[in-house]
Amino acid sequence: MKSNVFVTAVLLSVFVAACADNRSSSDAPRAAAEQRPAQSHASSSSQPASSQSSAPVADAHGHEGHGHEKGRVPAFETDAASLKSLSPTLAPQMFSGKQQEAYRAVKEIPQTIAQLPCYCHCDRGFGHKSLHSCFVDDHAAHCAVCVDEALLAYRLQKQEKLTPARIRERIVAHYAAQE
Repeated sequence: MKSNVFVTAVLLSVFVAACADNRSSSDAPRAAAEQRPAQSHASSSSQPASSQSSAPVADAHGHEGHGHEKGRVPAFETDAASLKSLSPTLAPQMFSGKQQEAYRAVKEIPQTIAQLPCYCHCDRGFGHKSLHSCFVDDHAAHCAVCVDEALLAYRLQKQEKLTPARIRERIVAHYAAQE
């Protein structure tokens, strides 16, 4: 009987320690996001300043709650000079599965991706200027919104032959309906 109690106590302490480690590592992105200085929203869209809500609360990955952002189109690029001088994205080979497909798609159509807003609202949480910004580092690898949006954009351009402006309209309509 005493050995069962001892084993249970050891297992419980291991479980509690693992949970504490897990919680502290999941808080790391939030801490990093909180240490970043607040950056202004620099979108090329014609959103009036009055339509932007007060600062929403970010989740552990730095994404802001969609409910606080209803109707706001996140930042995206349209300036020709900005589109010609995009930062390189990470190599798709660094990832696997759907993330690898998304990084590959963005590498193939970077100027189109740069003209799209990212609906994880990382323009506020991380100062991203467009969906393209999410793929310059590993942000998109940890975000289903970024991955799914990039793959949708790729499909719309390659299969439906839509222009970046039409893809942006479809993306905005799709994600606005989900908010």
